[in-house]
Amino acid sequence: MAIRQGRYTLNLTTRPSIIGNAAVVGKTEGEGPLKAEFDHIYTDDSLGEASFEKAESTLQREAVIRALDKAGKVPSDVDYILAGDLLNQCTGSSFGLRDLGIPFLGLYGACSTMSLALGLASLLVDTKAANLAVAATSSHFCSAERQFRQPLEYGGQRPPTAQRTATAAGASVIAPSDPNKPCVEAVTFGKMADLGVKDANNMGAAMAPAAAETIASFLNDTGLAPDSIDLILTGDLGLVGSSLLKELLKKDYGFDVSRNHTDCGLLLYDIKAQDVHAGGSGCGCAGSVFNSYILRRISAGELKKVLLVATGALMSQTSSLQGETIPSIAHAVLVSKPQNVL
Repeated sequence: MAIRQGRYTLNLTTRPSIIGNAAVVGKTEGEGPLKAEFDHIYTDDSLGEASFEKAESTLQREAVIRALDKAGKVPSDVDYILAGDLLNQCTGSSFGLRDLGIPFLGLYGACSTMSLALGLASLLVDTKAANLAVAATSSHFCSAERQFRQPLEYGGQRPPTAQRTATAAGASVIAPSDPNKPCVEAVTFGKMADLGVKDANNMGAAMAPAAAETIASFLNDTGLAPDSIDLILTGDLGLVGSSLLKELLKKDYGFDVSRNHTDCGLLLYDIKAQDVHAGGSGCGCAGSVFNSYILRRISAGELKKVLLVATGALMSQTSSLQGETIPSIAHAVLVSKPQNVL
């Protein structure tokens, strides 16, 4: 059962396992450096649907079905599915998953949703409130641009600090401890942080303070040194936010993560060859990278401990138009290699 460790961290003593995972992506993501890692790459970002919003729903459903299939499970086996996205009222998730017949816990953590869903799903299994839970999320470049900025038809210019919202989805199936599968050791749910950033085209700067605070809370609570973790993986900071994160952690908290930190938004794309400006973001960024490339390396024992810290900008088009700043959030999940892997 979960035991509080320090102020903000929960140690999951039963070590729930990720027994199945999947990641599906769009065309641009499938042209990036991780193209061989994904379960499926769609060559048409509409996915044959009548709108990009419907395409996103299809994307998330596909990730969930594929993850369950790899776990040897069907929807009726699942006790709860925890999912969310960037669209108003999380319609990407609710419309995508509505016909699966699984109790649905809709979440909104913006781009932090993969960590939030994974942490909560693992907690349900650890406390025996569930025997099988699914954590899922998605995003779509075109639907996000239409909602938060301008429709693509507008042809607006994007500044260098802007990031590309990933057209991608990821899903993890969580079950009681299995020594042959990666396990979830601990979860740190973060506090909101706001340093006054108002620019909706600079998500990295808005989210970096929350990532720094959550990582520092986890390290202080557990007593672990940064170098004892193979990889500290943020979700959505991109080039600008990753640089700021390292500065903030060293200056404000005394932690140096320069040797073992990277960001899903930097892994998903080749920022020199692809037109993605400062890198990737969106719920599907962390969701797809973690549920493909990262979990494969954890399963093989190449990475023994990974701290997944997906970050979210808790904004809306309304708050931005009203001149509000952009509060941010980050949640951390410590995932370890299978016990039977040396």
